[in-house]
Amino acid sequence: MMNSMTAFGRHRADLGGKTLTVEIKSVNSRYFDFSVRMPRSISYLEEKIKPYLQARGITRGKVEVSILQEASATGGKAANIVLNETVAAGYIAALRDLRDKFGLADDISVMTVARNSDIFLTPTPEEDADEAWEELRSVLDPALDVFFTARRNEGARLEADMRSKLEGIAEHVAVIEANSAREIAGYRDKLMERLQNMLSDNKITIDENRILTECAIAADKLAIDEELVRLRSHFHTFTEITESDEPVGRRLDFLMQEINREVNTIGSKCNSSDIAKHVVAVKTELEKIREQVQNIE
Repeated sequence: MMNSMTAFGRHRADLGGKTLTVEIKSVNSRYFDFSVRMPRSISYLEEKIKPYLQARGITRGKVEVSILQEASATGGKAANIVLNETVAAGYIAALRDLRDKFGLADDISVMTVARNSDIFLTPTPEEDADEAWEELRSVLDPALDVFFTARRNEGARLEADMRSKLEGIAEHVAVIEANSAREIAGYRDKLMERLQNMLSDNKITIDENRILTECAIAADKLAIDEELVRLRSHFHTFTEITESDEPVGRRLDFLMQEINREVNTIGSKCNSSDIAKHVVAVKTELEKIREQVQNIE
């Protein structure tokens, strides 16, 4: 199954006096590029998140995890606020020094001092690391479930569109093949006629077998049979890759390069304007598919 690297998942839950919200979003990237924003009080859990996402199956993409922790509106203990007396004393002394040196009005009050938030501490009670991780994981897992569903849904849409485009490309290739056979036959006949006329005009004895051989060699240089065989093989490989349960983005990217190489060779061999028109159409669709492949994990 094909997964997109572009997705978003979110879950929010009340947990014993506090509310945890986890958001996960990702965009395409060649590698697994991970970042997280989370409260300082649980920042020691950061090292667990990346390997957990990888264990759940994320292998590529720029993944950003945002964790928000709030006091629950439904209950919980009041926050324990403690005065940092050392900082408060220094702050008040600095205010008094400012008053005395510049002859300012003495309006130092509780509210004036309280504006400096550094004088207050909010000690966090020690929490068991395993318990804290299980608590976070209880919110992280549902967010990941939403995230993976979004990746699968977007991947399915991309796969359907790419398959449709490949079917259109296959139709163009069939027309190219038919026109190429006619072009080569016509080229061989015209070349043989020109050689015969040129040799006859110069009163040179014509070796029919040699002329046939030279015409066949020249026409063979224009043949695209091998390229067509490889193209059809690549189309079959595309279907096989998309049916894989493994991440397929890198394999598809390489395959699209091989398909494009064969199409370029066909375009360089064919001189017909009608064939050139179909080659351009094929390259246009291939570029669209290549852009979509960049979003596949």
